[in-house]
Amino acid sequence: MVGLNSAIAAGVCGALFFGYCIYFDRKRRSDPNFKNGLRERRKKQKLAKERAGLSKLPDLKDAEAVQKFFPEEVQLGEELLAQGKYEKGVDHLTNAIAVCGQPQQLLQDSSTTSVPDASDQASNH
Repeated sequence: MVGLNSAIAAGVCGALFFGYCIYFDRKRRSDPNFKNGLRERRKKQKLAKERAGLSKLPDLKDAEAVQKFFPEEVQLGEELLAQGKYEKGVDHLTNAIAVCGQPQQLLQDSSTTSVPDASDQASNH
């Protein structure tokens, strides 16, 4: 008898929880800002994926890949800085600094040759 009452109570609680979920899902979906928020969130996720996909760091154990990656990132960063795309340029230069064996020397060299604001952003990034 006690087992039967527990089973009935568990079934009723499960049904109430299920009804609660359905009610608030309908309420959420009928909200006029729901679709706009969903679109914004998907757009941000897409931008984050694109940003992450632009510059993947190579395997740091593979010296050849690092040697190939470093000058490409420096060149791309400098080109973007020259075009006025400072944020993307700084991102690429930061990637180059991340794989560089002597980042302090690179930062000193870049601060004398590149845009001062960009080198400050790279050292703060």
